[in-house]
Amino acid sequence: MKSAAKLAAALALCLPFASQAHDVWMVPSSTVLSGTDSWVTVDAAVGNDKFYFNHAPLRLDGLAVVAPDGSAAEAENLNRGKLRSTFDLQLKQAGTYRVAVVNDGVFARWKEDGKNKRYFGKPEGLAQAVPAKAEELEVSQSLGRVETFVTAGKPSAVKPVGRGLELAPVTHPNDLFTDEPATFQMLLDGKPAAELEVNVVPGGSRYRDKVGEIQLKTDKDGKFSVKWPQPGLYWIEAGMEDAKVSVPQAKKRRLSYAGTVEVLQP
Repeated sequence: MKSAAKLAAALALCLPFASQAHDVWMVPSSTVLSGTDSWVTVDAAVGNDKFYFNHAPLRLDGLAVVAPDGSAAEAENLNRGKLRSTFDLQLKQAGTYRVAVVNDGVFARWKEDGKNKRYFGKPEGLAQAVPAKAEELEVSQSLGRVETFVTAGKPSAVKPVGRGLELAPVTHPNDLFTDEPATFQMLLDGKPAAELEVNVVPGGSRYRDKVGEIQLKTDKDGKFSVKWPQPGLYWIEAGMEDAKVSVPQAKKRRLSYAGTVEVLQP
């Protein structure tokens, strides 16, 4: 059971579509704070329901926090429990922090002496993991981003990373209200991701008869707009595949994005 849970958590980052794996997310204790020198605690998990800890913790190996000035901020008190991972972040600067777990790896499956084998990890470990006599070898590269945003004081610009699938805010992600439609842009390796399907899901699904998913598609400039039906936490998800691989054995690259934002009542 432990092995199955670990694999499910790994695949949740590896696979691009929510229907193929459990959902992944991060939730900060607060998204907007006044002044600096404040703290937030962030929960990170893999589960069946948005923002409920009912399956497995999200691995924090690829945790990357970008401070308002573009420097790397250090998370503290990292912990991996049975159902969720947690860490603390001190907001020492005024502005917006981009908090992300970035997965950059490969997934391989093959047969060895008639038995199914698989590997999920860093590209540099693939050669050692896969034997020369591997049969029916299939290798795919994965690049996934799970993130949220936290602002201390006045919001600041969120600069694109330029790699993989990411959300580039047009409307600031910590300035969202139910009476104001928000616009975002999806980027692929720093360029607009046109005609990309995006799913927006409000939290609290266990208390509703319907999930309430909002299905959208980006325009030619990679942009899409959301009209929030209610205040609360929202999960924004998108995924795709292409052939822009950097691992010789891989034939396709799977990209995924999952972001958490909070919408307030004006």
